[in-house]
Amino acid sequence: MILLASSATEHRGLTMTLFGFFVLLTLGITVWAGRQTKDAADFYAGGRGFTGFQNGLAISGDYMSAASFLGIAGAIALSGYDGFLYSIGFLVAWLVALLLIAEPLRNSGRYTMADVLAFRMKQRPVRTAAGVSTIIVSIFYLLAQMVGAGSLVALLLGVSGEGAKRWTIVAVGALMVVYVVIGGMKGTTWVQIVKAVLLIAGTALMTVLVLAKYHFNPSELLGAAASASGKGAAFLEPGLKYGVSGTSKLDFISLGIALVLGTAGLPHILVRFYTVPTAKAARKSVLWAIGIIGVFYLMTLALGFGAAALVGPKAIKAANAAGNTAAPQLAESLGGGAGSTGGAILLAVISAVAFATILAVVAGLTLASSASFAHDLYANVIRRGRATEKEEVLSAKWAAVAIGAVAIVLSLFAGKLNTAALVALAFAVAASANLPTLLYSLFWKRFTTSGAVASVYAGLISSVLLVVFSPVVSGAKTSLFPDSDFHWFPLENPGLVSIPIGFLAGWIATLLSKERPDPAKYAELEVRSLTGLGAH
Repeated sequence: MILLASSATEHRGLTMTLFGFFVLLTLGITVWAGRQTKDAADFYAGGRGFTGFQNGLAISGDYMSAASFLGIAGAIALSGYDGFLYSIGFLVAWLVALLLIAEPLRNSGRYTMADVLAFRMKQRPVRTAAGVSTIIVSIFYLLAQMVGAGSLVALLLGVSGEGAKRWTIVAVGALMVVYVVIGGMKGTTWVQIVKAVLLIAGTALMTVLVLAKYHFNPSELLGAAASASGKGAAFLEPGLKYGVSGTSKLDFISLGIALVLGTAGLPHILVRFYTVPTAKAARKSVLWAIGIIGVFYLMTLALGFGAAALVGPKAIKAANAAGNTAAPQLAESLGGGAGSTGGAILLAVISAVAFATILAVVAGLTLASSASFAHDLYANVIRRGRATEKEEVLSAKWAAVAIGAVAIVLSLFAGKLNTAALVALAFAVAASANLPTLLYSLFWKRFTTSGAVASVYAGLISSVLLVVFSPVVSGAKTSLFPDSDFHWFPLENPGLVSIPIGFLAGWIATLLSKERPDPAKYAELEVRSLTGLGAH
């Protein structure tokens, strides 16, 4: 950590110049896009003018977050094979989104997930439930990005105190609010496109440099990583993190279920399907996203095992106990090591790309949650559909400020948690609260308002409560509150329990409900979701 600090101090001017360049570039894009934003459709859905390829890049930019770049690289560097399970889960999840959600959602909705749920049900209770769920899932995800930002900038500036991390988190929160308020969906989308290109380019460069160190022989790289890890062959085999006990095996199953099912319920991913003009473009955008994200996650293998081999677990943990700085530390090593100009340049470039990654993702999350507040809660619940477009957009901007403030405050207490683990929790909440309701609404004719509300709240409350009383919050050295112990739920990820609760609650509440759904409305939704007839 001392060497990293001295290197960062020596080349702080270069680092800050690169950071400033990326921030000014993204702010310039945001201001330009803000001038093109004329109405609610522009603010919420970018005017539905993006092509499948552009939206695929933007989805990739939204999805390849700090958890992907920083958290997964750290998880692989510290846990070997088991760390790579995050990459597999994040990628496989797209098949669920492609096959079940993307096209029907684009055809059936307008701006938010609740548009689909409210199509054939009572507006106010369904929109309230969906709005609350969207905001809570988004805040969980925001925590991961802002924790990553704090770790990253503290590493670059060579400071180990909490003060710098806190100011970084505040600065990231302020920037994300600016992006959303000024640029809306158009600005956010273009920032995500630029960021996706930069991230893929930076990751590809590091992958080539790592493989070159080992004569482009992956076996040689894996052997070096296993040797440096101190775990030997066990580093390359299942069970280092998930498999020591029956509980850890259950935790692995829970994590896998949450990752695979969570993507199709993530609000900031769902709203991306509304930015394209047709359902065909929505399908294309998901296919492009799968390709881009798949290549990226393959490269995280080189980053993680490269960090294990060239930096070493001790140095990674010394900089950040959760491993969130493994990728930037690897960049410095590849550039020539601590104190070298090449190391400082590569460290600054990769860290600036990671910072741009965080800014783009937090902007997307804030937009999704503020749009849900304005469109679902304010316009349709509080104002009962009487709000003008101007009032609705203004309320979205104020909501962005409030949500940003909440995320900043919570992030100040979550600095010790791995970003990939934090995102996995957001996936679990999304899979428990949002996915069951969406699937039932789209594919079950009998589904009622009571079922939708019960499904959302049961999945949401059970997943959040299980997280609160899990080792993530208390009872372990890496917990949010390591000095306290009030946990009784043994698993770190609640998906194994909370996802079935979400599905079960929707099913039982529907069967017990006296409400009789309108078959004509379901038929209209079915035709629209499958064909696009009447879609906005």
